[in-house]
Amino acid sequence: MHKVKATFYRSKIAESSHLVKILITKSNGRVLFSTGNNKDLIYPRSSVKVFQAIPFVESGAINDYKLNSKIISLACSSHRGEKIHINELKKWIKKINIKNSDLKCGFHYPLNEKAKQMMLRSNTKINQIYNNCAGKHLAMISSCLVKNYSTNNYLDFNHPHQQKIRNVFENFSNTKILKKNYGIDGCSAPQYAFKISALSNMLNNLLNKYNNNIQYSKEIKKLVDSILAYPKYIGGTDSLDSNIMSVANKKIFCKGGAEGVFLFASLSKNITGVIKVADGNERAIPIIMYNLIKKFSLLSNRELNKLEKFCNFKIINHAKIKVGSVSAKL
Repeated sequence: MHKVKATFYRSKIAESSHLVKILITKSNGRVLFSTGNNKDLIYPRSSVKVFQAIPFVESGAINDYKLNSKIISLACSSHRGEKIHINELKKWIKKINIKNSDLKCGFHYPLNEKAKQMMLRSNTKINQIYNNCAGKHLAMISSCLVKNYSTNNYLDFNHPHQQKIRNVFENFSNTKILKKNYGIDGCSAPQYAFKISALSNMLNNLLNKYNNNIQYSKEIKKLVDSILAYPKYIGGTDSLDSNIMSVANKKIFCKGGAEGVFLFASLSKNITGVIKVADGNERAIPIIMYNLIKKFSLLSNRELNKLEKFCNFKIINHAKIKVGSVSAKL
């Protein structure tokens, strides 16, 4: 077992630190690295959107509505509200002929600061498609329309589409979902707590299904290949998951979630990882991911250098002066 924390320094003095729970395995389940938290229950939040999107692919909605790979990537996204995201989401809304208000996710300003400022300056009225989970909700609604399910209550625990999502979770995690582990996500969709080891199973099964021709393989390949082809659509220009996948050139699939959750799968090395920052602070994830990628040689030195430039482990103040640094030991 290892104890891992990300430490933030001002000058040379440690100012704060974040304890991190980690489980790294081979796709056959062999443990390569663990902080000993494998049995801890966590809500994976948005990190599992690729699994939530499987019934969407399975429904046939992609063909019925002629949805492109950018839209498929958005179905798994926590988009940042940039122009590229909003343009595709508007096309999607038009294709399935619904109103923005039909999405039950609520709304917020774009997570990307530039996009937010542009929206405020242009006096654009905010609506549901600016919610970072809009793609997930449009995928659910698209599936319901094709299957003739009710779209008024598509988020209800017992709705047939939510039952399909739970079936997927149980298949990939090799566990039974307990009602006591049920919660409601920030976008009002059902959310379920899993042991870290169960999330590791989900990632390992994702790799195994991606590389073979078994149940859900077709759906996983469609989703992952779309995301890897258009990584900016799963997050945005300032998203860690989008930038890792852009740098990795289809060698790594990854997705972040709220409260410091990050999942990844190395398609080239058959290695998967579950990361959870104990106090939920997402600022600890870039340095942890960078060190894990380096430790397990998931990227070349040239690719690592590109990633380091994006992550920027220097602490810069408002006057653009370096005042500290970030580090982590695995």
